[in-house]
Amino acid sequence: MCPGRGGVKAGGMTSRRDIEFPAEDGTVLRGWLYEPEGGGPSPTVVMAHGFSAVKEMYLDDFAAAFADAGLAALVYDHRNLGASDGTPRGDIDPRRQIDDYRTAITYAATLDAVDGDRIGVWGSSYSGAHVLVVAAVDRRVKCVVSQVPLVAGLETARRLVRGDHFAGLRAAFDADRAARFGGAEPAMIPVTWENDPAEPCALPTADSHDFFFGPITSRAPSWKKEVTLRSVERFVEYEPQTYVPMISPTPLLLVVAEGDHLVPADLALKAYASALEPKKLLVLPGGHFEAYVDANFATSIEVQREWFRTHLRGK
Repeated sequence: MCPGRGGVKAGGMTSRRDIEFPAEDGTVLRGWLYEPEGGGPSPTVVMAHGFSAVKEMYLDDFAAAFADAGLAALVYDHRNLGASDGTPRGDIDPRRQIDDYRTAITYAATLDAVDGDRIGVWGSSYSGAHVLVVAAVDRRVKCVVSQVPLVAGLETARRLVRGDHFAGLRAAFDADRAARFGGAEPAMIPVTWENDPAEPCALPTADSHDFFFGPITSRAPSWKKEVTLRSVERFVEYEPQTYVPMISPTPLLLVVAEGDHLVPADLALKAYASALEPKKLLVLPGGHFEAYVDANFATSIEVQREWFRTHLRGK
C-alpha cells in the first residue's frame, strides 16, 4: 500500500493526497484522500462514481465539500476505469465493484486520518446502487447517501431500449458469451452515442451524450468512451432494490432527480418507500446529471453533508 504520491490543496484548509490500495484479488485501486483541517482521526465518507465514470467527473467537488465540513473523504476509481488498474479496460461488474467498496472501507480504517468506527458510504447513479447493497450487508457502514441511483436494472433497461430492439440486445449478449467461450475478447459498445442518436450504446439518452461529450471531457481525460457489452448485460440483471428494506438501522439518505429518465425517478421513489427508518428523501428538480452541478449541487451538498455529520458524529 502506498499512503500517497503527493498532495494538493482541496478547498479552505483541507488537503488532498493520492492513495492506492489493493483489492482482494490484488488489483490496485487508486484515488484521493481528502482530510479536513485539524487532522486526527475523522469521520470518513468512502466514495466512487457511476457507470464508466471516473472520479474527476465532479466527485472532487463533493469530497472537498465534505472535507470542509470536517469529514474525511476517500475517493477512488473503480477497477478497469480511470487511474485504477484492471483489465479488460471498461469492464464493469457490479459484484466486483461492491466488493471493492468493502475493501475500500477496510483500507480506510487503517489510515491515521480515519476514525474506523465512523465510516459512511456515498454513491451516485450506478455506484448509488452499489452503496444500497453495501449498506445492507456491511454493518461497518454507519450512514449512506445514495444519489440518483439505479434501483431496477431490467425495468430501467426496458425503458431505455425500444421494445422491438430488446430481443436483438439479448441475442447480442448470447453471441458475445459464445464468442468469449471460444476464446475471443469481450465485445465492446459505446457508453453513449457520440454523433448519431441512433447509434447502439449503453446509455442512449440525450443528457448522457451531453454529459460525457460535453465540457467534462477536458476535466476527465482518463474517461474512455467504450465499455464491454457484458457490462450492459450485468446492468440489465442488477436489482439493488431488493436490498433496500435491509439497510435499516443504518441511516439512508436517498437523493432523486424528479426529471430523471436515465434511472427513472418513479422507480427510485418506489424503492425508497420500501426502506425502513431512519431514512430521508431529497427530491431535486431537473434530470440525472443536473444533480452534480450548479443549483442542485448547492442544495444537495448541504443536505448530504449534514446527514453525514449528524449520523457519523458519535461512536
